[in-house]
This record gives sequence, structure tokens and C-alpha cells, in this order.
Amino acid sequence: MKLQRIFAVSRSSAAADAALLALRVVGGIAFMFHGWKKIHDPFGWMGPDAFAPSFLQALAALAEFGGGLAWVLGLLTPLASAGIAATMAVAVYFHAVMRGDPFVAAGAGGAYEPAALYLCVALLLIAIGPGRVSLDRLLFGRRS
Repeated sequence: MKLQRIFAVSRSSAAADAALLALRVVGGIAFMFHGWKKIHDPFGWMGPDAFAPSFLQALAALAEFGGGLAWVLGLLTPLASAGIAATMAVAVYFHAVMRGDPFVAAGAGGAYEPAALYLCVALLLIAIGPGRVSLDRLLFGRRS
């Protein structure tokens, strides 16, 4: 079964599983907070002068709120992480290239450090998976 191959959880140590759980829960809650306002106006949260079309805004809102919830649960983690990674790649591009923001903000203003960090977390969860304390493990088992 192909879904099982995609969503099955890799074997890892108990310490690694605990660290992945902590990372998923904290990152997932943060994304749910980031996406909360956006999910209430998914097609227009960027305002009238948005650089992204409304359907992409809706995908970003879904990736942030729904992906955050998926991270907390450890459910369909690679898919949720792919959506979050795509959204954060756009955020990095927007802040670093379009706005010219620094990596770390020195006072008020934007920075692309948070988006870059979240992008790396998403890539990590794609590569390693959610760990054994996850619905993915319960539903899809372990990779052989």
C-alpha cells in the first residue's frame, strides 16, 4: 500500500521520539496561532494589495492552521510539512528578497529568520517523520 509507505514512521530512539513530539507540538501550536486569523478570511487575509492571488492565500491559511493541527496530532505529517514548507519558502522570499528585510530584526521591522527556521523544521519532519508518538504511527505503522 503506497500510503503506508509515505506515512509510516521511521524507527528512532525514545529520546529522538520525545524531541520530535516536543518540536511538533510547540511548532504546531505556533502555526495554529499564526493561521487562526488567516483561516477566518482565507481568500483575503493579505488585504487588497496582496502579491498573492486569493486561492494561494487560502492554501497558505490552510497550510498554517491545518498543518499546525496535523503537527500537533502527528497526522499526515509529511503532507502537512510540505504545505508548511512551501508557505515558509514564500515567506522567506517575501521578507528576504521582496522587502529586503534582514535575517534577524534589530528592533522594529520584519525579518526572515522565523520563516527560515520554520522551513527547516518542516524539512526535518519530512525527512525524519513525526516519531512514534503520533497518529501516523498508529494508522500507518513503522517503516520496514
